[in-house]
Amino acid sequence: MAEPASTRLTIDLGALTHNHAVLRGQAAGAEVAPVLKADGYGLGAGVIGTRLWDDGARTFFVARLSEGEALRTALTPERPATIHVLDGFTAGSGRRLAAANLTPALSTLPQVSAAQAWAASAGRKLPVALHIDTGMNRQGLAPDEARALVQSTDRLRGLEVGLLMSHLGSAESPKNTRNIDQLSRFLEVRALFPQARASLSASAGSFLGPDYRFDLVRPGISLFGGGPEERPDPRLRAVASLTAPIADVRNLRPGDILGYGDSVRITAPTRVAVVAAGYADGIIRAGRAGGYAWFAGARRRFLIVTMDLLVIELGEAEAAPGDEVELLGSNALLDDLAKASGSVAHEVLVRLSRRAERTYVG
Repeated sequence: MAEPASTRLTIDLGALTHNHAVLRGQAAGAEVAPVLKADGYGLGAGVIGTRLWDDGARTFFVARLSEGEALRTALTPERPATIHVLDGFTAGSGRRLAAANLTPALSTLPQVSAAQAWAASAGRKLPVALHIDTGMNRQGLAPDEARALVQSTDRLRGLEVGLLMSHLGSAESPKNTRNIDQLSRFLEVRALFPQARASLSASAGSFLGPDYRFDLVRPGISLFGGGPEERPDPRLRAVASLTAPIADVRNLRPGDILGYGDSVRITAPTRVAVVAAGYADGIIRAGRAGGYAWFAGARRRFLIVTMDLLVIELGEAEAAPGDEVELLGSNALLDDLAKASGSVAHEVLVRLSRRAERTYVG
């Protein structure tokens, strides 16, 4: 017996190429190094990375060692690239980092010591990046720690520091003075490592102007259509499109209670569609407050979101079971769904379930 119609996740590699070109234009001479954490934001790091390499990307960033190994395998020897691992030099990782030719981004003094010890035992130089904390207070060496490393005669022996990096905490707000503060701290540390390349900005920072670009920018979410200011940006195209079929069309009467509990009470005659997707497919339940789908040429607001089903208001639109509804895409915008869910575009993408039938186009 054939499977009933399911949710479909279409990943548009042509839109990815377009966004990559927009970011290269914003970088204005700096290298654009894609960040493909969490399996390429849930969209398939192997396929995404291969396409971006073919578009000219030669440097990538991942979070976990296993992600770096998987991306190296996907790129194959025919697509050589530098792959940085943001987790750095974790316990026992030296052999695997070397085998996959991965570059750890060292963010603590113990990591620096462990990397140096491994390089000494292996009798070889180890390429590394140094991650500096300029005020995000999440990950990275303190500026004083970086200064101490430089002033020491042997604490970096055996390590090739090819990149100095940091991360902006408020780049989505261009007028936030925190950006200026972090830039100032980064410039101070950069002066200590004149031979290393420098990188401060991810997606949002790439749009802040030339002072924030340095040698390399590290876009992630904007490659997939997320706006640099956490709102839709017309320069960027939707890469992920999630659609689902209508399971039923119902007419509700005043006084009807919709879904679980009694928080959604119908106050006027309302025509709705029950759509075969829910939070198990990645539509965050909180998105019912302000979230919408796209159907029959217009936005249709969410009424409820449950595990496998959600309900949208139809108005007068003609609809029948089997008709497809766009839950995310070029009309149901990524940043809008993130805002309605009280979240960010990054979370919306990585929550998309493997239950959806996946197709790559473009």
